[in-house]
Amino acid sequence: MTERAEIQMELPKSRLSFLETLRVGSSGLRTRRLRSALSALGITIGIAALISVLGLSASGSADLIKELDALGTNLLTIEAGQGFGAGPVSLPDDAPAMIRRISPVYEVATVSKVPGGVYRNDLIADGRTRGITIVASGLNLIDAQQGSLKAGVFLSQVTSQFPAVVLGAVAAERLGIRDLSIGHQLWLGERWFTVIGILNPLLLAADLDRAAIIGYGAAEKFLDHDVDADVIYVRAFPEHILDVRSVMAATVNPESPEEVQVSRASDVLEARVAATSTFTNLFVGLGAVALLVGGIGIANVMVIAVIERRNEIGLRRALGATRFHIATQFLSESLLLSGIGGVAGILMGILVTAIYAISQDWSLVIPGLAVVGGMVSSVLIGGVAGFYPALRAANMSPTEALRTG
Repeated sequence: MTERAEIQMELPKSRLSFLETLRVGSSGLRTRRLRSALSALGITIGIAALISVLGLSASGSADLIKELDALGTNLLTIEAGQGFGAGPVSLPDDAPAMIRRISPVYEVATVSKVPGGVYRNDLIADGRTRGITIVASGLNLIDAQQGSLKAGVFLSQVTSQFPAVVLGAVAAERLGIRDLSIGHQLWLGERWFTVIGILNPLLLAADLDRAAIIGYGAAEKFLDHDVDADVIYVRAFPEHILDVRSVMAATVNPESPEEVQVSRASDVLEARVAATSTFTNLFVGLGAVALLVGGIGIANVMVIAVIERRNEIGLRRALGATRFHIATQFLSESLLLSGIGGVAGILMGILVTAIYAISQDWSLVIPGLAVVGGMVSSVLIGGVAGFYPALRAANMSPTEALRTG
């Protein structure tokens, strides 16, 4: 065995532990702090956008679902549909009684639309109603809507026979009536009515929010109105709601079921959830583009770092560092850079979501999958961005690196 071979056998193999790899990899970040911060900023913005978009979408959807659970998805609205004849279409007189025969139905409330305007006094010109309509209703309307009163009381067996009116939330706001400490009177259809109650918003019946509600007895006695039902609100047991809906038209009008329109009020809120999901996908795509730009920025910074640190690479190779060690050094630097950006982005996204959710009085919901996905995405981007620079540094000849550094 030659003397040179013996010396080579006696030289210890170069080793680099995990902690030493992190220390060496972080040295480049510590010496170029401003560049590192700006490089990580792209990843931070992308991850923050993803977390905040997904968090706000989940929080908003949770709030809508909470409203749906509180109001129930078992409310059906029955109205007269489009007929094929020349005359107007109306619901049959016995429609409410027929609906009550359906066993899963436990609440039936009717509403009749009364012609005329609603005014603060009798001096306002006709037509300036501010979009407020008059409706006559049964005493169980508030129960069917699962509504509540902001002030006053709802119609009773007694008050429904007298000129008393309950205002929807929007109607009260447009008329400037906020409390009932003093007796407010309104001019309805050539008659003074006293305001006895104000409803809170009814999320499943926006038309009633813009209505002045009176009793059937008052509509007949003071406004000479025939109180045939124009709209019927039906509550059924949730597990049977689809079955009830399927037979409702034929039950209301067996001769012409096509002239009956049956809708589920909660479908509007469910459509809002679906629309929110569509916009969420769009913004997630924009966040992904920001992540891609951030990854390109890290790759660019790492390529420049390899060029600037040729002396270091050549010296380390001359002292015994292997190609694997050099590649690990630059790859770990890229991973640390993207990891720091990912953590900062997650924290920023959670903060933005929390601030907005609190301002909107929403429940704060941060999807765990979004947090995990954001961290995994940042690490993957760091690995991909640092792969080529690390490979380039590992394949650099020690003599060439020292000569050109």
